[in-house]
Amino acid sequence: MGVVNVTPDSFSDGGEALRADAAVARGRTLIDDGADIVDVGGESTRPGAEPVPVELELARVVPVVRALAAQGVLVSVDTRRAEVMDAALEAGARIVNDVTALADMRAAGIVAERRASVVLMHMRGEPTTMQDDPTYGDAAWEVRDELADRVAACEAAGIDRSRIAVDPGIGFGKTVAHNIDILARLNLFRDLGCAIVVGVSRKSFISRIDRPVPPKQRLAGSLAAGLAAVAAGAHILRVHDVAETRQALAIWRAVAANNPVP
Repeated sequence: MGVVNVTPDSFSDGGEALRADAAVARGRTLIDDGADIVDVGGESTRPGAEPVPVELELARVVPVVRALAAQGVLVSVDTRRAEVMDAALEAGARIVNDVTALADMRAAGIVAERRASVVLMHMRGEPTTMQDDPTYGDAAWEVRDELADRVAACEAAGIDRSRIAVDPGIGFGKTVAHNIDILARLNLFRDLGCAIVVGVSRKSFISRIDRPVPPKQRLAGSLAAGLAAVAAGAHILRVHDVAETRQALAIWRAVAANNPVP
């Protein structure tokens, strides 16, 4: 899943694809680089980000979704607003990627009615406050259980489990220790019966473990964390650097295929 941020303030590439034509071009590049899905978002949800008016988010997202979908691209819309989900699905998106895990049941109804797929991401709190003091007794188990509750709620709203994926929300209301615990125990999420999506690309926990560097200098850490996630059971990686991730996965799989675990 390649990322297209149609925003001026995303943590790693804010403003690079703010114009619709630039965003569409980036989406096409991601597909050429090997992305299976292009994830289009018009509101930054980085730690500390402020919400944008829904009209602005619609204006940013819908033209890009429509243009990419018309070219045959499998598009997901990264939004937490029911109105944006509805408009993006009408424009051709086939997946909703929601950091609030469809907490708004109007959104769940829209996804169910349109028979779209959905990624339910775990987040405690709001982007503005989620990193203030995140606390868990057992991060991996608590995140897994909270996502299980959301899966059940979405099924009750009419969304078939086969169309639901879960994302533990690395960096969303979690410390570095929480992030590492979740990645190391990702197998706990397998019994939910859903595809597992993981987004570690360029995130700040990489710098906190290694050394302070800007987001675009975190590629090596992103690849290492992504491969660890796949080894632990992730089915989809949400990334900024598609070509590099594809190459790393190809080599990792080739080696793994020749060294089967007894």
